[in-house]
Amino acid sequence: MVTNAARHLPRHQQARIVTLTSHNLTSNTMTMTSIKRSPIALAVLAMLMEEPLHPYRMQQLIKERGKDEVINVTQRASLYQTIQRLEREALITPRKTIRDDKRPERTVYEITRKGRDVAVDWMRAILSTPTREYPEFPAAISFLPLLSPDDVASQLELRAKAIEAELRRIDETLHEAQAVPRLFLLEMEYLRALHATELSWVTSVVADLRAQRITWTEEWLRQIATQFTIDPKRDQD
Repeated sequence: MVTNAARHLPRHQQARIVTLTSHNLTSNTMTMTSIKRSPIALAVLAMLMEEPLHPYRMQQLIKERGKDEVINVTQRASLYQTIQRLEREALITPRKTIRDDKRPERTVYEITRKGRDVAVDWMRAILSTPTREYPEFPAAISFLPLLSPDDVASQLELRAKAIEAELRRIDETLHEAQAVPRLFLLEMEYLRALHATELSWVTSVVADLRAQRITWTEEWLRQIATQFTIDPKRDQD
């Protein structure tokens, strides 16, 4: 795009301005998308958009605000590693160092302009676009024949009980936080919806296993393997 002021320049200079502008925009966009995002990284940028903080205070705030329900900060090392990565990417920068005789030296970080832009970019991308995640439970489901049908049913019954207990905990948390605006409880509502849906599915699978509507034997598995195995020679043809 050529500005009004640039319109008075010769055409070859106008073209150069357009080329440079396009290159800068493309480079900035590639930089935004190439930076690896994670829940912890998003949390760090979000908190620093409020005020400069040192890592220990960040971890405290995540727990105080209940964000540890959706962000794993049990290992402090992972938080520090994330902060170091964000600093290398110029998304945050050290502001000052706090020295206290009773405590170790602490570095206070602040967010950069680039960091603010990336945080907003991440938010829009995460909210608008589902991504493929690979949790271990679906992976285990894909290999159920490693166990017997009865064993699978027993393990899933244990999982159902654990999910029921988690749902009770979430309900208690939401009940105790009735005075809190819903905006700040949406992640808990989302977790509850996920758990409730999983519980319904797990319960239905257990029922089918107990009724032998879903079952398998070694002989049946061999037959299925023979039936659906692709012949390498035929594949080459």
